[in-house]
Amino acid sequence: MYYSILVPLDQSKRAEAILPHVENLATLYSSRVIFLVVVEPLRTVVASGGQYTSIHKEGLAAQEKEIESYLAGLQGEFREKGIEGIIRLAHGPVVEEIIRTANTENVDLIAIASHGRGGLSRVFYGSVAAGVLQRIDRPLLIIRALDEH
Repeated sequence: MYYSILVPLDQSKRAEAILPHVENLATLYSSRVIFLVVVEPLRTVVASGGQYTSIHKEGLAAQEKEIESYLAGLQGEFREKGIEGIIRLAHGPVVEEIIRTANTENVDLIAIASHGRGGLSRVFYGSVAAGVLQRIDRPLLIIRALDEH
């Protein structure tokens, strides 16, 4: 039923709360899992001397290398369990890139963790899960990740 599952992540343990659920579904349906991390656009800071980007090209390249290593690690863990994993790194607004990747990869399910909190702590997954839910045209599995104390 779910031949292809998209798993958006932000490299946090909270976001990884979805992984056991994805592993179970992928094993049950022999699904291909697509691990996705989205890098948001550079922010520009205007100062008296002109414009400066908050992240330099070298920093962005290092960040991308770190993300690719993270994704490759997840891919390897799933491969060891007999699950095909594909890694994707996208650049742009998070919700739009999740939806674009879901369409491009023709996924059957998007699986995402949400912490279900307000304020600054909902910036990534609270608002992302809600944004995807409002705009996606396919099944969405949202798991609430509980705080670890």
